[in-house]
Amino acid sequence: MPDASFNAFIQQRRRVAAAFVNGDPTPLRDISTQADPATFFGPSGGFEQGASRVLEVNEAGSHQFQPGGTTTLEILHSGADGDLGYWTGFQQASVQVEGQPKQSSMRLRVTEIFRRENGRWKLIHRHADPLAERQSKH
Repeated sequence: MPDASFNAFIQQRRRVAAAFVNGDPTPLRDISTQADPATFFGPSGGFEQGASRVLEVNEAGSHQFQPGGTTTLEILHSGADGDLGYWTGFQQASVQVEGQPKQSSMRLRVTEIFRRENGRWKLIHRHADPLAERQSKH
């Protein structure tokens, strides 16, 4: 049976993503865990771990964007069972990066994992990397 609270949360997650690409990290802060463990595998490579460090990196990332960005989450599948939930799919965004004359587009492969904390869903892991064309086999 689908988890109604998680389905509603996924709609909130879409609004959080829209705020993020417009330079506002506050909604992401509201859904991010403040308790370890937490991890972030960002689109530029590497990784971050620890709830406070992940939040710090995410907030800095949002501040590079200016108003006027758009984003969509294309969810291939998602689910929740007990106190864990996830979604996986693609995030398409058009963003205005500070200091750049025109908008940039990106398409990311994304997996996010959430944990229910005190009755609220919180982001504990995000893996996002650029969608690359499949390499042909020789």
